[in-house]
Amino acid sequence: MAKEKKNKKERFGNCNGCNKPIKKIRRYYRNGKYFCTKRCYGNYLKKSESPKDAT
Repeated sequence: MAKEKKNKKERFGNCNGCNKPIKKIRRYYRNGKYFCTKRCYGNYLKKSESPKDAT
């Protein structure tokens, strides 16, 4: 079979809450998204729950 990709690093991208790069040591995975901390996850939930009325 084909060779396994041994040197491929897993990338997490940026935090969905604060948009900072996520390091492997500090990551928090919830609802299919990566966050840098539990606090960013909580802030993300608050932002997504708040109604966006412009009136």
